[in-house]
Amino acid sequence: MRVKERAASYLAKSQRHTYQDYLNLPNDGKRYELINGEFVKVAAPFTIHQILSGNIEEEIRAFLKQTQMGIMIHSPIDVVLSETNVVQPDIIFISDDNSNIIEEKNIKGTPDLVIEILSPSTAYYDMIEKKEIYEQFGVKEYWIVDPKKQRVEIFELKGNFFELNQRLNSQGTAKSLILQGFEISLENIFFFIV
Repeated sequence: MRVKERAASYLAKSQRHTYQDYLNLPNDGKRYELINGEFVKVAAPFTIHQILSGNIEEEIRAFLKQTQMGIMIHSPIDVVLSETNVVQPDIIFISDDNSNIIEEKNIKGTPDLVIEILSPSTAYYDMIEKKEIYEQFGVKEYWIVDPKKQRVEIFELKGNFFELNQRLNSQGTAKSLILQGFEISLENIFFFIV
């Protein structure tokens, strides 16, 4: 009997979940993402994560207020890339030309720019699995912000693959390719790190 129970448990874990399964999750106060058909529980971000997110959002918001190029949205927001991939990036930008993906309950399609701020519980997904998903679904620009190393990496989609465009450590200015004219110094991103 134990073998059957273990086999059933193993098979249940290998089942690929869909967006409908995601919508049917109990409202237990926890956040989840659906990555390649598997549910991934997302822990609440650390304080430093939220500070960095706020610093970046403030700069992008001021830039967009002047340029009117599109809209920036921050997590939590469901970005439905496919039936088996529903993510909640920390910050996204959607250009005016791509605004048809903005729906009442979620974003249904690919944002132009995604920014992820690494946390201990999400770093693997942000750097590996979600990066591959963003690449696969055609995100044009992807930023990885590492609070611990005070590093920003900016990837640009070239053809079907991300190519590292910038890697900045502790100082310098990160320049967006999609938000033409937008730049932010690392000093402003990592402001208030103690």
